[in-house]
Amino acid sequence: MRLKLVPAETNWNFFRGWQITFGASALAMLASVVLFFTVGLNFGIDFLGGTTIRAESTSAVDVGSYREAIAPLDLGDVTITEVFDSSFDEDKHVAQIRIQQQADEEAVSPELIQALEEALQAIDPEITFPSVESVGPKVSGELVWTAIQAVLLAIVAVLFYIWLRFEWQFSVGAVVALVHDVVVTIGVFCLLQIRFDLTIIAALLTIVGYSLNDTVVIFDRVRENLRRFKKLSLQEVLNLSINETLSRTVMTSLTTLIALVALYILGGDVIRGFVFAMIWGIIVGTYSTVFVASPVLLWLGVKRDWSKPSQGGGTQFANIDA
Repeated sequence: MRLKLVPAETNWNFFRGWQITFGASALAMLASVVLFFTVGLNFGIDFLGGTTIRAESTSAVDVGSYREAIAPLDLGDVTITEVFDSSFDEDKHVAQIRIQQQADEEAVSPELIQALEEALQAIDPEITFPSVESVGPKVSGELVWTAIQAVLLAIVAVLFYIWLRFEWQFSVGAVVALVHDVVVTIGVFCLLQIRFDLTIIAALLTIVGYSLNDTVVIFDRVRENLRRFKKLSLQEVLNLSINETLSRTVMTSLTTLIALVALYILGGDVIRGFVFAMIWGIIVGTYSTVFVASPVLLWLGVKRDWSKPSQGGGTQFANIDA
């Protein structure tokens, strides 16, 4: 007996009130841009430059005592955060100490790091420092520019690929959906002030790929149905195509989310930001394929009679359930 999360045949109207959902998406993007310029991202050491020290101890973390111990070192802006994780043992207490870039130095000197460690060991002899990460200002600036280039190039490549495979209207719809996913994800990180580092850039690129895959499957079915049902309006063809691929969309998103939620709960604090970005990206990517990319295609319109025969690429497994 197969598990069916979606009925074999559905006829849900995804375009009922599409102006409202599309407008809500536009407002979400606008709010994300406002948050980016007002609140800003909580950049990690990768993008700001500086040093992050991970401290572990069997004694409870006392942020006030830690701060008092290292105050005489005059390190400037120092952030001390206690890290919680369900995978930690009961007697394992972890703190993350972030030190601002020191003047024009490439990184915090080993002497200052050693002085900090000795100052903390003076108040807690059991404390250990399993990892120290340093990034200089020049490297961090290069990483910011490289990250921006990576995301932009991925979106341009998607635009070119969809343009070649379909029509230009399809490519515009797909790219608008991808931009929506990236912008809204950045807005959520601004709102929640989750640390934004290179792993989040990797998550954004993965989201772009996932959202594109979902969009291509639906657009392939749209192209087939435009040839098959010449008397149906474009809105009816889009709605039919989304319904026909709905089972595949739900099953793919749900199985991916199950794995990601398990990683978020059990994977530890090191990958939690990356996994959160992926979870949010899967949700917003599935949403944008139906409620952003498809309405853009509806608004632009598309020619109905192509001379090229349909190959059915990408849609042969669209109706498969678990």
